[in-house]
Amino acid sequence: MNTLLAVSLLSAFLSFPDGLCYHRPANKIFNVVTDYGAVPDGVTDSTEAFQGAWEGACAWEGPGPRLVIPMGKFLVGPLEFKGPCKGKKVEVKVRGDVLAQTDLNLYTARDWISFKYLSGLVLSGKGKFDGRGASAWAQNDCDKNKNCKHLPWSLGFSFVTNSTIRGITSVDSKSVHMQIFACNNLHLHSLKLIAPADSPNTDGIHVGVSRNIHIARSFIGTGDDCISIGPDTANLSVSKVFCGPGHGISIGSLGRDREEGDVSGISVKNCTFADTTNGVRIKTWEASPTPSSAYNLKFEDLVMRNVDNPIVIDQKYCPHNYCNTKGGPSLVKISGVKFRNIRGETRTKTAINLVCSDSAPCEGIELSDIELKYNVPGDYYNAAVDSYNTAVDSYNAAVASCTNVKGSSKGTVIPPSCV
Repeated sequence: MNTLLAVSLLSAFLSFPDGLCYHRPANKIFNVVTDYGAVPDGVTDSTEAFQGAWEGACAWEGPGPRLVIPMGKFLVGPLEFKGPCKGKKVEVKVRGDVLAQTDLNLYTARDWISFKYLSGLVLSGKGKFDGRGASAWAQNDCDKNKNCKHLPWSLGFSFVTNSTIRGITSVDSKSVHMQIFACNNLHLHSLKLIAPADSPNTDGIHVGVSRNIHIARSFIGTGDDCISIGPDTANLSVSKVFCGPGHGISIGSLGRDREEGDVSGISVKNCTFADTTNGVRIKTWEASPTPSSAYNLKFEDLVMRNVDNPIVIDQKYCPHNYCNTKGGPSLVKISGVKFRNIRGETRTKTAINLVCSDSAPCEGIELSDIELKYNVPGDYYNAAVDSYNTAVDSYNAAVASCTNVKGSSKGTVIPPSCV
């Protein structure tokens, strides 16, 4: 009887191709080259092949469709990777370099490559998106022309949920590298976003009207904000990001438009800023048309390496004189802001500059365990001619300035606290 049972079990085992072991079904591959005819020479336009590969992957009802961009250089124009897709998730694997077309007449929308109405997207790989922005930056006249034509950002994510973006590189975007709008539960990590320090409006990541966004372990060096956080954003965390060059990490600008949503639950932690014009900054427009709020904001465990303005609240923000100051002060109420354990060097004497609204003063501002020293080589060496002590005094002579601020200080605060 035991022998018959053993024979039966062996027969059942052998009836499975791989024995009794469970194997997850293989991903269905949609290769832009072998399946759709993209040409990896960096010259031939492969837009149609990329779009076709996406349509195929998104329509696949089986498990794990994967759009693969293999090694090589691929020239493409505007792409729309739009859902919802048939499967529960879809992956885009980037191994090669994707180059943007330089003809601006091709871009009728704000995106070069847009991802829309998706859930379960995984965008990953060691490949690179090259916006070829140097061909377009000279045409950016937004600092002079209020009605300027905006250049396309590289990657746009709209109405994307429960998704991951990891490992990819974006260089020389024509405008913003990554635009995140109306998204929920996105995890972005291990990114490299790079553009020259003098490239206009090349923010690394801009987030607006979104919830539960997590950005971590990334290098961002651009010509504008490394990360900017716009209205109606909640529960966003930034950690272990290296920022520089660029304009730092900013909340705002806020208060420019009517009926803007509040910003809350923002955490910026364990980040390093190097040779940036700002460190962490909250900026709101003067003469806001309607009230809004920014609250429960934390900036902690930060390192500043030769940063012009390490800690800033600016409620008189008015770039290029575009606002009407006759309309009154900012109506954005800022409260519950904690600056904790921030250390390093400032290239300007005003290391902490908090300028709040005349009509809605900042409340609940906390400065704790801060050590920011003024470090300008010219000042140091000139002072050293007279005496070593004078040089040391010059090195430490940072100051803090507060206007319309209510709050408290804890621990050691250098420069001496103004709250």
